[in-house]
Amino acid sequence: MTRHESEGRRLFVLDTNVLMHDPTSLFRFDEHDIFLPMVVLEELDNHKRGHSEVSRNARQASRFLDELMGAADGDMAEGISLDAIRPRGANGEPDATGGGHGHLYFQTEVRANPLPEKLPGNKPDNDILGVTLALCEDLPDADITVVSKDINLRIKAAVLGLRAEDYFNDQVLEDVDLLYSGQKELPADFWSQQSGRELASWQEEGRTLYRVTHPVARELHPNQFIWSPGEEGPEGVVRRVEGETVEFELVQDHGHTPVWGIRARNRGQNHALNLLMDPEIDFVSLVGQAGTGKTLLTLAAALTQTLDESRYSEVIMTRVTIPVGEDIGFLPGTEEEKMGPWMGALRDNLEVLSEGNDGGSWGRQATNDVLMNRIRVHSLNFMRGRTFLNKFVIIDEAQNLTSKQMKTLITRAGPGTKMVCLGNVAQIDTPYLTETTSGLTYVVDRFKDWEHAGHVTLERGERSRLADFASENL
Repeated sequence: MTRHESEGRRLFVLDTNVLMHDPTSLFRFDEHDIFLPMVVLEELDNHKRGHSEVSRNARQASRFLDELMGAADGDMAEGISLDAIRPRGANGEPDATGGGHGHLYFQTEVRANPLPEKLPGNKPDNDILGVTLALCEDLPDADITVVSKDINLRIKAAVLGLRAEDYFNDQVLEDVDLLYSGQKELPADFWSQQSGRELASWQEEGRTLYRVTHPVARELHPNQFIWSPGEEGPEGVVRRVEGETVEFELVQDHGHTPVWGIRARNRGQNHALNLLMDPEIDFVSLVGQAGTGKTLLTLAAALTQTLDESRYSEVIMTRVTIPVGEDIGFLPGTEEEKMGPWMGALRDNLEVLSEGNDGGSWGRQATNDVLMNRIRVHSLNFMRGRTFLNKFVIIDEAQNLTSKQMKTLITRAGPGTKMVCLGNVAQIDTPYLTETTSGLTYVVDRFKDWEHAGHVTLERGERSRLADFASENL
């Protein structure tokens, strides 16, 4: 890029972790230009071997670069148009990344490193910073920014006087506090303003429904739970919204009607059980801190509908293994035996669900064995290409999944299958994944307007007084 070409243009220097996080990031910078240091290509090559998500992304990024090189005509130093190819998504369709992109530039010459001699840190990061400083000297009129998912690299860039930013394109929300909760307390005047408005109530297949007109209806979503302030007024779940008119159904009280012996202890748990037991809801997401009952409620609903009602043929449970997405082959045994160390929560909750057995310790053990025979534990590593028919699928620790991984899992659902995602967005272990970019946050936001999906954020812990005190004070 010449000095003349750089005037008024933005040039983004990409770190390797951006490409390995999102290979399509090459096409996400609108009309601006991208610069790749040689060390980035070297790191992509070092990470391309393996079966992890990072390795797959490294290979995909390399394929995009190869296609761009194949479509290039002219001198590489003049840049390669990023409009030369259209990346394709998992379904084979062109990815909707827009048009009017800038150019891609590679480092084509070795520059003397202008960094301080004793700058700490690893060599690849320092090479990226050195190349960026050299670009700033060569192109003083360009607005040059380092883009990295590495916080320490961004701090070092700022110390050296360089502009550095995180990669925000995959961010679902600006703040996790804006995450859809699935519940809403109605304004105090909701019922008092109904005089002269459309107000109807009727029975349908044993259900009680209301139709109400109020401006707050514009803020509601399908299968969102609503209630009046205080103890007065009905508590319902939204079934249809048209303009300022909302139809909602009275919720079932699972505080008095147990599910597999489990009673809802608070409003949030009751809402969750209503979604889990509703045959018209194909996808449920439950978010909450430890001890709010996510796994216990889900297993109770799954066992009831599988063993008592025969609505589903079996229960499938899966979760991300730690280290995330890496091979679990070093553990002995079958797939389920390998997943055993990661499924302590399943065993703990089955003990609670079998407590009501009157046959003593032997009876409880027999009950546990029966339950485990109807629950299949699978690793995420072997989910690609599968289709689940008439299954109740539970995805635990879903906050550690990326949006791409979440899509891969949910698209495994066949006819008659219900999927439930459980997680706590405040406890993310996956590198470079945050509360606002988690796959769990992604699906909660994307499914909130679908009539066959529901979400509840559980806020009250019901584990023990010790756990409650620790959550609040530690």
